[in-house]
Amino acid sequence: MTSNIKKYGFKEGVPHEFELLDLGTHYANLFDDLIIPHRTDFYQIIWFKSGRPKHMVDFHPIEIQPNSILFVDKNSVQCYDSNEPIGGEILLFTDNFFCKTEYDTKFLRSSMLFNDLHTISSIEVKGLTSVFDSFMKLIKKELTSDVDNYQSDILRNYLQNLLLLSERARQNQNSTQINKGSDLECVIRFRDFLDKQYQTQKSVSKYAIQLNVTQKRLSNATLKIMDITPKQMIDARIILEAKRLLVHTTDSVKEIGYTLGFDEPTNFVKFFKKHQHITPIEFRNRF
Repeated sequence: MTSNIKKYGFKEGVPHEFELLDLGTHYANLFDDLIIPHRTDFYQIIWFKSGRPKHMVDFHPIEIQPNSILFVDKNSVQCYDSNEPIGGEILLFTDNFFCKTEYDTKFLRSSMLFNDLHTISSIEVKGLTSVFDSFMKLIKKELTSDVDNYQSDILRNYLQNLLLLSERARQNQNSTQINKGSDLECVIRFRDFLDKQYQTQKSVSKYAIQLNVTQKRLSNATLKIMDITPKQMIDARIILEAKRLLVHTTDSVKEIGYTLGFDEPTNFVKFFKKHQHITPIEFRNRF
């Protein structure tokens, strides 16, 4: 491979894998890195208090409005607008920080803020400005206090409350609702396995075995939640990664095909054209 999409891990040397940063300063200090496509292995809550940038997340151009919050899932490919000054605050945290118990893990994985299977989650803060601002001040104060045995739990509780308030606001502002329950949980677990194994595992039956459900049960869940079959979800995940690599790297079509688990480059080209109706090279040239 000749290049890769740059991926950033959480900064070393901080007491917790949790940070609150000034967005304008963060943008200015890391400008050259942020305006090119990149991934992170942590979650991001970006509160745009000022500016109207066009923020890109996995080929979705998001028209940001002032005083809105964008929720970016880990491993998503994003880039900031290079032409629009922004101000606000940004919260960064990892699974290691938040998921201390099984309940924490289930809470985060079932939150539609980072797991909306149809779109990238964002909310308009509107009348909640003072509430969100109060939580940010509490977090900032706690982060400047001496580290003790209580600090991580206090910060995690503040974060959980912020997520709950945000999810309520999202539900009130978004006309498309997804009911939580066993079907959604099944689809999210399937997506978790898929994100880790799509390069090597393309069999619906193998995923069903890992999920400890029948193929029919998995199919019923994905059809109800996503209106597509498990096989279509697998194909869509491969296509998404193919697009990322075609647009954001200089890897050859042959190299990308091998990366995605295709034995022959021609099979990858046929697969891509079947789903996108253009060849990988045509897609790369278009973008």
